Amino acid sequence: MRLKAKLFDVDAEEPRVIAHREDCKELGVKQMDRVRLDARTSLTIVVSISDTIVKKGEILIPRAIMAKIGVADKQMLEVVFSPKPESVKSIRKKMDSQKLTRDEINEIVFDILESKLSKIEVSAWLTALYINGMDTEEIANFTQSMVNTGEKIIFDRTPVFDFHSLGGVPGNKITPIVVSIVAAAGLMLPKTSSRAISSACGTSDFVEVFCDVELDAATLKRTAEAVGGVFAWGGSMNIAPVDDMVIDIEYPLGINPRAQMLASILSKKMAISATHLLVDIPMGTGTKVTSLEQAREYARDLMELGTRLGIRTECAITYGDQPVGNAIGPALEARECIRILEGHSHPASVVEKACDLAGMILEMGGIPDGPAKAREILASGQAFKKFREIVEAQNGKKDITSEDIVIGKYVADVRAVRSGYVHSINNKDLVAIARTAGAPSDKGAGILLYRKKGQRAEKGEILFQIYADNQAKADRAKDMAIKLDPMDIEGMLIKKVPNPSALKSI
Repeated sequence: MRLKAKLFDVDAEEPRVIAHREDCKELGVKQMDRVRLDARTSLTIVVSISDTIVKKGEILIPRAIMAKIGVADKQMLEVVFSPKPESVKSIRKKMDSQKLTRDEINEIVFDILESKLSKIEVSAWLTALYINGMDTEEIANFTQSMVNTGEKIIFDRTPVFDFHSLGGVPGNKITPIVVSIVAAAGLMLPKTSSRAISSACGTSDFVEVFCDVELDAATLKRTAEAVGGVFAWGGSMNIAPVDDMVIDIEYPLGINPRAQMLASILSKKMAISATHLLVDIPMGTGTKVTSLEQAREYARDLMELGTRLGIRTECAITYGDQPVGNAIGPALEARECIRILEGHSHPASVVEKACDLAGMILEMGGIPDGPAKAREILASGQAFKKFREIVEAQNGKKDITSEDIVIGKYVADVRAVRSGYVHSINNKDLVAIARTAGAPSDKGAGILLYRKKGQRAEKGEILFQIYADNQAKADRAKDMAIKLDPMDIEGMLIKKVPNPSALKSI
């Protein structure tokens, strides 16, 4: 059927076209079925039906889709019914707990890439993975398929080292420190990182406070080979793009299937030709990995999968019951990170974690006594010098210092309502407070902790400060902090237990 294209100037979350009910009857199309649009190029897309906002003989098409298929407003094009992709059958097969072949997985991945699957169908795929999982062979095939959807960076020098954290613990600003130490030791670590999805700050969110993170593949390759390290946002390159598409659908579902997570990690590493990989697995209440047993399972899976895919993989299980360091939020984390590189020894948790993990990478590269060597490189200023080289190469200030970082000027103090010791800290509550203050989109927003677990606080003393870029957000965040009460403060006396017989004798 030939229909007249009409511009549908709406930036919809899921691209689709809208056709008149009578035309859809003639095409044999129902709501959420697919049609193929044939113009300069062809595209299969989901169709919605209306008899009010579109006229018979016309089809509403989003601007991006019009550009993609090469059709202009009011131009005629061919519209035909398109059956459901064969990959829908494979999704149902996984819903029935059956193993998928390499070809079936490949078909699902490429149908996601080409938007042949609706968001409902991709959600069904993710739900099937969440409930039924995949074995190692399936995950390896899944990983390779995702790599094949984008470009792969081939370096002229090897080995290529990489580092990844499973996340879930706020304030984990160690990546630039690790990269700088490793690069200063003569190894190459072209690190791609993510932005925050549900957290207060992703690595790329705070790195872009002091340099560009949106690098194309050629710039990443050139920079890494020249200075040994890169702090890039993975989303700025066409690296395993299906992974980013799936993450957008995962978020509202509130699930992160194990198979998807593992394939996501390894596909990004394969795409940058990593030969050696260290994975940080933060473990603790409120993180993605809550027990040592679960952490060990992730480590086994990652190392087995890495071996199968030709990447030497090691894992570090790290402490995640409370934030790493004292700062949460882009500018605050950037300042704390740079202070450590400048030579500050506190927060000790940041120094210890960064040097231990950098040390493991150094040992993978054949450098003995890795953690000790990492501390030596950090203490000598070599890491800070390398950090500045990387920042300059990414269009940042070449002689940057921590004093250059501008934090939010509106501050709200949250004080202890009783005296005692900090018994526990709720990571998720701190993240919620920081996001209410504006993080990560407001770079100056976040939290600065004055007390950590095990430390004593007197009534009225500051537990943490909230930073924001405007007063209204600071006030809202403080109200949330009072409501959530993220720090549990207890005295040394937990409960009095009187002797019943002693009470009777009185």
